[in-house]
Amino acid sequence: MTFDLTVEQVMAGAGVLVVLLWVWRAGARRAKAAAHAARSGARLLSLTGRVLLGAGVIVGVQWLVITHPATNGWAVLAALGLPALFSSYTLTRALTVTTVDMPRKRGDRR
Repeated sequence: MTFDLTVEQVMAGAGVLVVLLWVWRAGARRAKAAAHAARSGARLLSLTGRVLLGAGVIVGVQWLVITHPATNGWAVLAALGLPALFSSYTLTRALTVTTVDMPRKRGDRR
């Protein structure tokens, strides 16, 4: 069995292989980008869900304490004060700008 191929046929075959490889790589890149976008969206939805669940729990406990008055004010203070402390701590950490000061080397000027 012999193959009688011309130079043009070999070049055309090589061109087809190059195009197939190029299309395959482009598809892989597109799939990777789509997977990354899906993960980002899922992370955002997961964070949103956790925030809404936490807020619902806090509001539910606060509603129970306020609608069923206790004999002392400690329950109301705990139901309203603790979530306020946690949220202020979280907001303070999120909004605080921290810097890393590098010690100056000998001879450095500012």
